[in-house]
Order: sequence, then structure tokens, then C-alpha cells
Amino acid sequence: MERTRSGKLGLGVWALIVALIALVVLTFLPTPYVIQRPGPVYDTLGSAAGADGEQIPLISIDGAETFETGGTLDLTTVQVVGNRVRTPSWFELALAWTDSSRAVVPLDSVFPEGVTSEQRDERNATLMVDSQHEATAAALNELDYDTGAEVAVVEAVDDTPAAGVLEPDDVITAIDGEPVTSAKQLRQSIQDRGGEPIALTILRNDAEQEVSLTPQKYTENGTTTWLIGITLRTDYDFPIDVTIQLDNVGGPSAGMMFALGIVDQLTPGELNGGENVAGTGTIEADGTVGPIGGIRQKLYGARDAGADYFLAPASNCDEVVGHIPDGLRVIRTATLEESLDALEVIADGGDLDSLPTCSTS
Repeated sequence: MERTRSGKLGLGVWALIVALIALVVLTFLPTPYVIQRPGPVYDTLGSAAGADGEQIPLISIDGAETFETGGTLDLTTVQVVGNRVRTPSWFELALAWTDSSRAVVPLDSVFPEGVTSEQRDERNATLMVDSQHEATAAALNELDYDTGAEVAVVEAVDDTPAAGVLEPDDVITAIDGEPVTSAKQLRQSIQDRGGEPIALTILRNDAEQEVSLTPQKYTENGTTTWLIGITLRTDYDFPIDVTIQLDNVGGPSAGMMFALGIVDQLTPGELNGGENVAGTGTIEADGTVGPIGGIRQKLYGARDAGADYFLAPASNCDEVVGHIPDGLRVIRTATLEESLDALEVIADGGDLDSLPTCSTS
């Protein structure tokens, strides 16, 4: 009997040793995943620490009358735990899988093979700068300012209709006599013509000329697109100076909240009625709000920062349903105008149930 107990005790000790060895291995074994978690939240109506550590306003405006604001219009961020040099351990992943505020995502989806961390950071910084320009344009367009938008060619791709016809820095002013007001409008005009030849009016070295092109058909997953083979940028000549400063945050997802912050400063009263509102979404100069990544983490970050309301892009609704933290009301939005309408209801103490939200239907 004593020998049996001793044998069982020995097996138990060996089982414990094996379990500890497995735990150590899992702790240090590389994994093909990273973890997304809620990142810092920044009030576009407030300030943040600059490169020298001093507090600077996120949005500064010169050349126009500005007004006092209240409450918050928070932009939300996501932090990534891990990179190609050091990925989270399996133990860390297990903890993240049980935390609704975190997400475990494939390493390649955040850090693509062949792209260095420096290249990734540079790209995100460029996207942030572009989003700030688009946010400024969207806000000023909403307030009926003339933003002096010009659509210019960045590059004409080899072996496409534009090669040898269009050059970098050509400004496209019209398509078939119709004024071009944005890159989005130009692309849509090309699609609407269904492959028919088009005439573009351009400015090259300040001289106007007309060029003709026939778009090429491109089909992917059953969807047909007509392309002429150019990349574009939109240059603006803003009538007032809007400066947006936020260090160590990249990507385009803060665009909508920047636009709302600009509108709030340029209009009397408190856009949010003094309430704490957060949100996310890319934005284009025409006010279109686009999808972003990591919205679940941003919802929790907003709630933890004290927000009561969250403006979510309509195109992210499938990721929102079933993942809203307690105490946060999510409002669906597809345009800057819809976001402003929602803020008006919040500010006036109106019928919140009338506001669009994300649903399974």
C-alpha cells in the first residue's frame, strides 16, 4: 500500500515537472501573433504632450474667429503588443483571448513580411498627415469655406493609358469639360463612362492643355473597374491656418474626430453640449467617413476614458455588434454631416433612441 502511494506521488511530481517545462517552453516559444489592446485617448479639443514634453493644443487655428468649447471629442487609438523581433508568448496570448478588450491577430497582418518597423512607422506617419489635411478640408467644406482643392498627378504607371500622356504634377482641372473637384470625383467619373474615351483638361507648367485617354478594364472577384493608370494627390489652399499636432500616433483613423474638433472651434457654442464623446473613422474632403481597424479596442478605450457616446463608422458595424462595453452608447455614422446631426441631438438633450446605431439587421 505504501509503495502504491509512493508510485502515485512520483507520477504526480513528474506530471508537475512536465507541466512546468511545457509552461516555460510556451513562455519563450515564438508565436505568429500580436495582441491589439486599447491605446491612449486624446481630446481633439484639448492638448497633448509635444516632443519636448510640454502641453500643446491638438488643434490650433489662425486667421478666423474661434470659440470656447466644452466636454470632449476624443480620438481613440490602438496599441500593438509584439513585433517581428519579439512576439507575445503563448501564455500572453491565452490571457488576451480571455480579455474582451484585446484581440489576437496574425503577425503578418500588422507587420508584413519584408517591411521594416521604420518603414511601417513612416507610412503611418504619412497617413496621419494626409488624414489631417482631409479633416481640415472636410471641416472647412462643411462650413462653406473655399479650400482651393487641386487634383494633381503623383505618378503615371508604366504600360497603362496614362504612360507618356500624363506627367507628375499635372493638375487635372476637368474631365470631358466637367470640373474636377476631388480625386474621388474624378475616379467615379471615369467609372461612370464605362470604358469610353475621356478628355482630361490639365495644367502643366501653368499652361492649359487637353489630353485623351481610353481607360483599361480591370476585373477582380467579378468586379469591373476602369483604370487609366495614375496615382493622385489633392492639394489645398486653405483660407485659414489649421495646425494639428499629435506626436507618436499614426494612421488615418483620427480624421473624423479632427474634423469635428475643427468645426467645434470655428462655431459658437459647444458642439457636444458639454458631453464626453469619442469616436473614430477616416474622412475624405467630401465628408465621407470610412472604416478603421481595431474598433473593439477603441470602444473599450473610449469607455475607460470616460466617454458616454461613441461615433462609429457604419462600415465597421459588423465588428461593433455584440462588443459594446457597458455604459457606452454607440452611434452609427457614414458622413461628417451625420456625425454633426448626432452631436446636435446629444447637445440638445433630444431623443437618443432616434439616432442610428449598429444592429444585426
